Amino acid sequence: MAKASVKTRYVCTACGGISMQWAGQCPECGEWNTLEEQIQAPPSTGGRGSTRVGAQYAGDSGIKRLSEVPRDQETRFATGIGEFDRVLGGGLVAGGVVLLGGDPGIGKSTLLLEAVARVAGRHGALYVTGEESLRQVGMRAERLSVEGDGLRLLAETRVETIVELAGRERPEVLVVDSIQTIHSDALGSAPGGVAQVRESAAQLVQFAKRTGTVLFLVGHVTKEGQLAGPRVLEHMVDTVLYFESDSGSRYRLLRAVKNRFGAANELGVFAMLDSGLKEVKNPSAIFLSRHEQPVPGSAILVTREGTRPLLLELQALVAESPLSNPRRLAVGLDGNRLGMLLAVLQRHAGVSTHGEDVFVNIVGGVRIAETAGDLPTLLAVASSLRDRPIPQDWVIFGEVGLAGEIRPVPNGPDRLAEAARHGFRRALVPTKNRPAAGDLPKGLEVTGVERLEEALAVIREAD
Repeated sequence: MAKASVKTRYVCTACGGISMQWAGQCPECGEWNTLEEQIQAPPSTGGRGSTRVGAQYAGDSGIKRLSEVPRDQETRFATGIGEFDRVLGGGLVAGGVVLLGGDPGIGKSTLLLEAVARVAGRHGALYVTGEESLRQVGMRAERLSVEGDGLRLLAETRVETIVELAGRERPEVLVVDSIQTIHSDALGSAPGGVAQVRESAAQLVQFAKRTGTVLFLVGHVTKEGQLAGPRVLEHMVDTVLYFESDSGSRYRLLRAVKNRFGAANELGVFAMLDSGLKEVKNPSAIFLSRHEQPVPGSAILVTREGTRPLLLELQALVAESPLSNPRRLAVGLDGNRLGMLLAVLQRHAGVSTHGEDVFVNIVGGVRIAETAGDLPTLLAVASSLRDRPIPQDWVIFGEVGLAGEIRPVPNGPDRLAEAARHGFRRALVPTKNRPAAGDLPKGLEVTGVERLEEALAVIREAD
């Protein structure tokens, strides 16, 4: 038989695109000088089904009718860390692949070590470290007071060895920390490259789907805040989690940006202590700054992260600008939307910020993408501009349209119930979000508004 020829291909280090010949510019993403030469290994001579990545758990094969597919809900088991389970959608799912990303030192390894140590007592768990020695992992476990007699450790960077040993041990939970350190013998490039990351992840995902193992992959984050490696890595997994934190803050936010087994954009809050990460079960309390006296430019809004309503403080500062082009800066909000809202405020409420710098910030480092923050943003800006504070017992939410109308937002009753639970007595909301008289939360007076100028008048009268 003729020996299989070795082929050369060129892989883009920015996007992972593959070209059969070198070019100065990547044809996929347009980046320059990012194509690297790689040797393509001959195809495997294994069995016909050995590379079937999309296969379901062991035993499933062949084509089935939709009516024949089992409709039972997936089996979950909890890690014992409430905030972690919330973000995962209720716990771990057999065969699920979770990608955890975040800045260096933010607590990814700490969280996973604590989680799998708790799981190891009831389910087999294997922790594979490619960046640290077993002694370093043991020292961290001692510092965190982690007792995981059932947790097994492995220091290895070759993916074929990891898959072979995991196949023998058959753990129910497998952690690989981190995917950038793992390499495959099938490729000649260095670990951490686009092709190596993709190939190693593909083999690990195939193993997880074939055996029903819960797989955690730890990924590094680039300076732009994206997961290092090819973008396709996010499409290969079931769940993508990001660790977020402000510089110098001891609070860590764990956010689900993709989840096939739960709500996307779910948020978990942790506090980093000397003894490790501790879950914050009432995050609204830590994001609210209870000022002794009302201050201009401060408004309390109710946002919704996944399935959880969350109270946040929004602060605005309006000051005379020395520049010919005044600044518009938003931290935690979309800057482009802030500019649009300021135009609505001028056009429909007669409040002009021309010649003024406008700064808006969400306290605590939380970023919101929903439109429920529109109304509190404009009321906070008007409050700072006029130097008239919003009463402290008010909570506000609502979307503002370009015509100056106040539009309803989803899950209004849940937001009002969260506000009432934290002692707020009055709420300013869209008229269509105002519950019927019999459904009002106890102790909460709800005022509905339909226009932006109407909302400004209500706040003036309350003051």
